Amino acid sequence: MNSVTCYILLAALALPLASSAQTAPSDAAPPPGSTAAVPATATPGTSMPVTAASPQYVLRVGDVVQVKVYQEDDLTSVSRIGTDGTIAMPLLGSVKVISNTVDEASTIIRDLLGKDYLVSPQVSLNVTEFAKRRFTVLGQVQKPGTYDMPTDESVSLLQAIATAGGYTRIGNPRRITVQRTVDKANTQIKLDAEAMAADKKQKPFVIQPDDVIIVGEKWI
Repeated sequence: MNSVTCYILLAALALPLASSAQTAPSDAAPPPGSTAAVPATATPGTSMPVTAASPQYVLRVGDVVQVKVYQEDDLTSVSRIGTDGTIAMPLLGSVKVISNTVDEASTIIRDLLGKDYLVSPQVSLNVTEFAKRRFTVLGQVQKPGTYDMPTDESVSLLQAIATAGGYTRIGNPRRITVQRTVDKANTQIKLDAEAMAADKKQKPFVIQPDDVIIVGEKWI
């Protein structure tokens, strides 16, 4: 076999090796800077909560809460807070959580379980559905009506009026009445929004769910 024939044979054998070296395996990591999608991972049998509340969120009637106890799957519960302010839980029955923060309610349930049933239980509570919170603005505003409040935020009087489009031409910011129910009794609070807007150091007047704000007229 002459030298030319040997060279041709060596070149033919080298071609498959070069081709395989240039083919990356299918499970190789993408090169830096690539935009390859990364698949999301999830634990079988679990689902993400619909939403979440901050630990300082105050629970109210109509909220749906999920309670979990670490390593006690049988105690997991999902319950809507009833008009009596309670939720239903395995072992405990009805537990009053209304007007407590998420953290406070978790502590109440933890203490009840730890008293008679479990040793050092670890309890987590999450709001999976928020009750509708609304306020109404009437009188001399551009867009009178009822408005939803942010889920986990407060609304000041000035913000509520701005949400309703602000004052009309004859709207009087010094004649504001807020109708509010306190302990099942209707109360009327007289306010001066003009003074509030002028005094930046004054603490904002916070609107409560179901408040009715009435903007009066200017004297002509």
